[in-house]
Amino acid sequence: MMVRWGRAIRNMALLGALGWMPAAHAQGHVIMTAKLDWITAAHLAEEAVRACAAQGYSVTASVVDTTGHQQAVIKGDSVPLQSLSVSYRKAYTAYAYGLAFNMNTTSDLIAAKVTGPANGALNTIPEVLFVPGGVALRRVGDNVVLGGIGVSGAPGGEKDEACAQAAVTKFRADFH
Repeated sequence: MMVRWGRAIRNMALLGALGWMPAAHAQGHVIMTAKLDWITAAHLAEEAVRACAAQGYSVTASVVDTTGHQQAVIKGDSVPLQSLSVSYRKAYTAYAYGLAFNMNTTSDLIAAKVTGPANGALNTIPEVLFVPGGVALRRVGDNVVLGGIGVSGAPGGEKDEACAQAAVTKFRADFH
């Protein structure tokens, strides 16, 4: 696992130093980055909130794009304040670390023990949160990572993640 970790950190550092965005390609000196349009991002967040509401859970769903910034946020009617930042951090982690380790959910990352070195150093990086509830968004066909969705507010991260996954499943055909 240590070799895998070292390689991923080196790759991320190199990409960051070069100013390269994942899922991008160059045409001359112009970088083109694949990402979902705002309408699809909004539909994803809305569907995740709806999926949880159908089970009696009020949640917040955040979608991040390939810059790691929020592209869409839907906040349920009675969610706690912290669900806004937690849903964002789950989406960010699913996107950034799903990309680095080729995994689809924050639960996958946790199960594979790629949450960082034993000293917990990754947990000190702003916006990173290794808690179930985040799902990477991948383009149909070539599996390029287009962003992430995170859900927070249900009683347990596995329930948050199920709502995020339900939204991804419903709109996956639009990720092309």
